[in-house]
Amino acid sequence: MATFEDLRRRALGRSARLAMVLAGAVALAACTPRPARLAPEPDRDWPVYGGDQGGQRFSPARQITPQNVAALKPAWRFSTGDLVSHAADIGHSAFENTPIMAGGRVYVCSPFNEVFAVDPGTGQRIWAYDPRIDPKVHYPNETNCRGVAYWRDPEPRTGEPCAERIFLNTNDRRLVALDAATGRACPGFGQGGAVDVAKGVKLNRDGEMQITSPPVVARGVVVVGSSIDDNQRVQEVSGAVRAFDARTGAPLWTWDPLASAPKEVVAGAANVWAPMSVDEARGLVFLPTTSPSPDFWGGLRKGDDGDADSVVALDIQTGRKAWAFKTVHHDVWDYDNPAQPTLAMVAWNGAPRPAVLQPTKQGLLFTLGREDGRPVIPVEERPVPQGAAPGEVLSPTQPFPVAPKPLSPSTIKPDDAFGLFPWEKAQCRRQIETARHEGLFTPPSTQGTIEYPFTGGGSNWGGLAFDEARQVAYVNTSSAMHLVTLIPADKVAAAKAAEPDAEISPMRGAPFGMRRVLVTSKIGLPCNPPPWGQLHAIDMRTGKILWEVPIGTTRDLAPGTQFLLRGVGTPNFGGPLATASGLVFLGASLDNYLRAYDAASGRELWKGRLPGGGQATPMTYVWKGRQYVLIASGRHSKSRTKTADEVVAFALPQ
Repeated sequence: MATFEDLRRRALGRSARLAMVLAGAVALAACTPRPARLAPEPDRDWPVYGGDQGGQRFSPARQITPQNVAALKPAWRFSTGDLVSHAADIGHSAFENTPIMAGGRVYVCSPFNEVFAVDPGTGQRIWAYDPRIDPKVHYPNETNCRGVAYWRDPEPRTGEPCAERIFLNTNDRRLVALDAATGRACPGFGQGGAVDVAKGVKLNRDGEMQITSPPVVARGVVVVGSSIDDNQRVQEVSGAVRAFDARTGAPLWTWDPLASAPKEVVAGAANVWAPMSVDEARGLVFLPTTSPSPDFWGGLRKGDDGDADSVVALDIQTGRKAWAFKTVHHDVWDYDNPAQPTLAMVAWNGAPRPAVLQPTKQGLLFTLGREDGRPVIPVEERPVPQGAAPGEVLSPTQPFPVAPKPLSPSTIKPDDAFGLFPWEKAQCRRQIETARHEGLFTPPSTQGTIEYPFTGGGSNWGGLAFDEARQVAYVNTSSAMHLVTLIPADKVAAAKAAEPDAEISPMRGAPFGMRRVLVTSKIGLPCNPPPWGQLHAIDMRTGKILWEVPIGTTRDLAPGTQFLLRGVGTPNFGGPLATASGLVFLGASLDNYLRAYDAASGRELWKGRLPGGGQATPMTYVWKGRQYVLIASGRHSKSRTKTADEVVAFALPQ
C-alpha cells in the first residue's frame, strides 16, 4: 500500500511534469508567429454596379491576397427580411443584387425592390425604403433587382435634401430617386420622387414589361432600359431606352433599337435588359441590345433587325447614335447581348486602345473600338446552317471574332451524350439523335433543334472582370443545351394542355408557337459532356486562353453525385470580381459557395459556404482599413437554389 509520502512524491512528480509541459507550451507559443495584422489599405468604395462606370469589376484593393485568403471568415450578415415578409412570393424571385458602397454606406436592393442602407463595418441597417410593388403580378423574369445607382449632385442646393441620390428601377416600371442619407423619396423628382418609365406604353398585361437592372447616371442624365415578356406575340412592346433628368425626372430622350429597321418590319422588343456602361469623358452610354420579337421565328421581320442584337453607343445627353456593331444577324435563337459592355484599355498586339468588350450567350467575346465600334480584334463572317422554317429568311453568315476562341462548346454528336449510368446515357443519346443539330446557329425547326449553347449562355448577365494592368479578362460561362421546337399555331393550345409545366409560348401573330426545354437526363444532369461551367482567363494582348477551370459542384444540384462527378462544374449565373492582389472571386454556380481563385493559375484557394444560392456578382470595398467581400445569397427560381435573403460580408480576422 502506498504511504502518504509516496502519494505526495507522485503528486509532486506529476506537478513537475505538468509544469514542464506548460512551460514548454508557453515557450512554443512565444516562438509561434501571431496572426499578421491586416496590411494597411486605404479606404476604397464600390460606387456603381460594375465597380466603375465601365463595368470592369476590378478593385485595386490588396489586403486579401492569395497567401491569406484561406483565412477569410464571415464578418457580418444582413437579412432583407424577405423570408418572412414575402414568404408566399419569394419562390418567384431572383436575388441577383450586387450591392454598392458609396458615401460611407452600403446599399442593397431586394428582389422586391426594397432598398436598404447598411453600415459597411457591421451590416447594421441605417434606413430602409419600400416602393411597395405588387408581388402577385407575374413578371416574366421573376421579381428581381440587380442593383441601384448612386449619384452625387455636382451643384447641390444649400439646405435641400438629395445632394446624394440613390436611383432605383422597379419591377413595376418606376424610376425612383431617394436621398442617399435618409432613404426618403426626393420631393423634386417626378411625382413624389418617382417617374413612370412606361408612361404612354400600351401593355397587354401588367407584368409584360419590367426593369431588373440598375440605371446608369452621368452628366446629370439617368438612362433606363427594360425587360420584356418574350415570345407572347409578334409585335411585343418596344424595347426603347429612355433618359431622364437626374434632378427633376423630366424625360430627355427616347431611343428605339428598331427605328433603323425597314418600315415593313413587324416586331418589338430588342430591349436592353442587361446593365449598361458609361464613358463619362466621351459622353457615351453603351447598350447591349437583344433579340427582336418573337425570338424563334422572324418571318415578319426580314432583314437584319435594325440595331437589335448589337452593341450600341449613344450620346448620353441627346440619345443620338454614335455607332452600332451587330453581334447576331437576324436572330432566331434568343441570343441576346446579355451582359454589361466592359470599357477598358486593351493592348491587342501591343497597341493599347480604348475598347468595349462584349461577352455573348454564344460563348464569344467581341472587342470593339470605343470611339467608332470597329473591331479591335478582327471579326469574320462565317457560313452557318441554313434550312429555315417556312416563311423564314436566315442570314447566310454570322460574325465570329478571330480571338479568343469560343469559350463554350457548340457541337455535339449522339456518341458524345453524357450519362452516369448506361441507361441514362442511352436516354440522352436518343434526345440528341432525334433532334436537328448542325452546330452553332442551327435554326429552330418543327423537328426540334438542339440549341448549343442554350439561351442561358455561354455568358449571361454576370459579364466579365478585367485587370487592365495584367491585360487579362476573367469570364465565367455555362455549357448546356436547349431543345427548341416550333409548334404550328393551331396546335399550341393542345401542346400546352399536354405539358402544363413545360415552357410553351404562343408567339401570337406568327405561324408557330415554340417549346423550349433543357436537354437533361431523368436525374437532372445535362446530356452534354462536362464541364458544365467554367471560369476562363484570357490574355487580351494575344487573345489566348491562359487557363480554364470548372466552377462549382453538383452537391446542391444533384446531392450525392458530387462524389461521382468531380471537376464537372455547373451552369452558373452571376459574374466575377478581380482584385489587384491576384484573386478572382466568383459565386454563380449551383452549389451554395463563394470561391476565390488564384488569378495566375485558376487554382481554387478558398470557398465560403452561403446560406442560399449565390447567383449574384460579388463586390469589394475597404472601410476603416479593412477589406470586405460581399455577395447576395438567396433564392434563384430558375436555378432552383436554396432560398435565403441575406447579404454576406467576408473579411480577414482583425
